[in-house]
Amino acid sequence: MLLAEDDRAIRHALQRALSLEGYQVIAVADGVEALAQAHKSPPDVLLLDVMMPGIDGLQVCRVLRAEGDRTPILMLTALVETADRIAGLDAGADDYVVKPFDVEEVFARLRALLRRTSPDNGQSTGQPTGQPSGQPKEQPQVPDRQIEAAGLRMDVQARRAWRGERELELTRTEFELLELLVRNAGIVLDHSTIYDRIWGYDFGPGSKNLAVYVGYLRRKLDEPSAPALIHTVRGVGYVLRED
Repeated sequence: MLLAEDDRAIRHALQRALSLEGYQVIAVADGVEALAQAHKSPPDVLLLDVMMPGIDGLQVCRVLRAEGDRTPILMLTALVETADRIAGLDAGADDYVVKPFDVEEVFARLRALLRRTSPDNGQSTGQPTGQPSGQPKEQPQVPDRQIEAAGLRMDVQARRAWRGERELELTRTEFELLELLVRNAGIVLDHSTIYDRIWGYDFGPGSKNLAVYVGYLRRKLDEPSAPALIHTVRGVGYVLRED
């Protein structure tokens, strides 16, 4: 695991806590060091502070994603506005934790990210051993690599998606969320089910994580002359359908 945090006290406390939890941690103090270390020895997961001098966490995300690096990234941020969270997701982050945070929440989110990316590799460099398997996290497989619904087409193996003839540029989490909705087109999926299938962990009724991702996915899907595809069922969840 690579940890980048410019606050010395937070960095040392997190490094100690993560090491005690079983992670192998390399800790750096800024974005320049983070990029250098990521290029030198690619980690299993990155834990990045947003606000760092010089190159901040968002810039680190953008650089790595532009290079095609799909390593899961968990952001640490003191910024709580929805626009700030969207900026982080737009930069390529997979999840975020708002400061001040409970270290147990950091552990939970890291476990969820690692389960999604390495479900059968509990001995990887950055992941503690002996973690519980929990409920199944992967989407059900189908014989064909192509799935379609509501004018959307997805190539699951190639990780590509289209609305009509327009190819969509999706992050890993956006792709997995859209795949879940497409596979269950016309079915209302509740918040708990989506959290469990996508993140592997239900962050509770106060979390805005899902709403942020749905909003961002809608921005990429929606077209002025075409019907909306992702619909909110208030108090329940979301459904994909072409009205």
